[in-house]
Amino acid sequence: MQKRLSLLLCSPLLALAAMPVSADEPVDVLLIGGGIMSATLGTYLQELEPEWSIHLYERLDEVAAESSNGWNNAGTGHSAFCEMNYTPEQPDGSVAIDRAVNVTEQFEVSRQFWAHQVDRGMLGEPGSFISTSPHLSLVWGEDDVAFLRERHATMVQNPLYAGMEYSEDWQELAEWMPLVMAGRENDGTPVAATRMQMGTEVNYGAQTRQMIESLAQSDNFTLGLNSEVRGFERNDDDTWQVRIADLASGDEFTVDARFVFIGAGGAALPLLQETGIPEVEGYGGFPVGGQFLYTTNPDVVSQHLVKVYGKAGEGSPPMSVPHLDIRYLDGEPALFFGPFATFSSKFLKEGSWTDLFGSMTLNNTWPMMQVGVDNFDLVRYLVSQVMMSEEDRFEALQDFYPEANPDDWSLWTAGQRVQIIRDDEEQGGVLQFGTEIISSADGSMSALLGASPGASTAPSIMLNLLGRVFPEQVASEEWQSTLTAIVPSYGQKLAENPELLRDVRAYTAQTLQLDEPMNLQAGDAVEASDVEETADEAEQDAEPADEAEAQDSEQEEEVTQA
Repeated sequence: MQKRLSLLLCSPLLALAAMPVSADEPVDVLLIGGGIMSATLGTYLQELEPEWSIHLYERLDEVAAESSNGWNNAGTGHSAFCEMNYTPEQPDGSVAIDRAVNVTEQFEVSRQFWAHQVDRGMLGEPGSFISTSPHLSLVWGEDDVAFLRERHATMVQNPLYAGMEYSEDWQELAEWMPLVMAGRENDGTPVAATRMQMGTEVNYGAQTRQMIESLAQSDNFTLGLNSEVRGFERNDDDTWQVRIADLASGDEFTVDARFVFIGAGGAALPLLQETGIPEVEGYGGFPVGGQFLYTTNPDVVSQHLVKVYGKAGEGSPPMSVPHLDIRYLDGEPALFFGPFATFSSKFLKEGSWTDLFGSMTLNNTWPMMQVGVDNFDLVRYLVSQVMMSEEDRFEALQDFYPEANPDDWSLWTAGQRVQIIRDDEEQGGVLQFGTEIISSADGSMSALLGASPGASTAPSIMLNLLGRVFPEQVASEEWQSTLTAIVPSYGQKLAENPELLRDVRAYTAQTLQLDEPMNLQAGDAVEASDVEETADEAEQDAEPADEAEAQDSEQEEEVTQA
């Protein structure tokens, strides 16, 4: 059913996909991978440089079929409202929220980007890809309740989290999340939760399909499906010759490109290694899969229109955070619970068992071995997850939903994620739970490695990429003007500009048709031009700063800390 619906949604793209052919002149931009990153970057560039030629190649017969597919990710809209792993407790009992603030700032950029694309018709009806879903953090026990209480007290001092609610009242919590609280005995065990009512549920697969379909309306855009990139060569004029196989016919062809971006999810690392650029030396990848229990029983789903996140167990990695989420997929509401980790040597869900071994080189094998030795908690966690039985997974669900009926729930295998392993001069092999942009010295070749937060912060990640590979254009008045039109808060910290934050949230909520309390003073409808005016005033009051450097610094911080 899910596969048929996905193919139906992609049918316009099948009609728009061009037969892959060699270009007489180098194309300006070649995008590899039909996911949210390529769609976002292509959308930026088409508005910034409408005359540039853009080719996108995807090896499957549809776009958004891997990690961007709605069935293959959590769809949370990682805004750091409920993810407690972004707010670690310090030795003195305080809670550090720097990581959360950074992620929330980036998600606000995403909302602005999506609202702008709705305004210009690149994205369709907002309800087809985003909806309001309150985000809750839930804990049990005295120690964790004390942590959540401190977390809330710290976060509400920041304008980004104005209106975050906190409760230890059993009856109120039952109103917030009936499924979670029903069937529990109120035995005096401390319980607490926070709620951010302006949380969202996002279908990144729908976003990807809509943006690529809109891009394909341009004469300067070429979409090649069933097109597998198999090699790269550097031309004498410093362009790249990309060798591509047409999987439908078995023929190979080449395309020369001035700029190449590899946004192929788990396949990005081996493809980047094929380019031979020195910047990729020492990087490795560690694949981790995921499974979810899901139900579409309307009687159950209708009682849980929220996303509830718990805490990862002691010593467990961030990817193990349990959560029970409302999802809207293929026009049907569902509940997902998980994740349950799996292990496979594949780098993609539709990948090869040889992916991991093929990515191992003389430069990254030792760092990868060090990571295995130094991250015993992760190894132990993966072993325990792989050994879980059907009964074990259902017991984990009952911790969140005591009255769950096993007949309502099915197991779904989601997408593969490839965590970054890099060789650090001081620490040796380091495992990173984040994303990182790798680019050649001249900026002509780039790729995105890593996993979460990914899709939810794609507009910020691609802004960072633009600053890296097109520094002169980003510094130009023309690009600055367009980027500010796309993201009115571009280059500014919303946490430091409450008035701009209020206008940005009002504008995006209105344009994206989000039914959310703004947690700020109500006002008249806010248009994009009003937000830009507020942004200009805030910028004049702020210290002058290099825009590209500011974006780059912000993303780098998230990469090292996530």
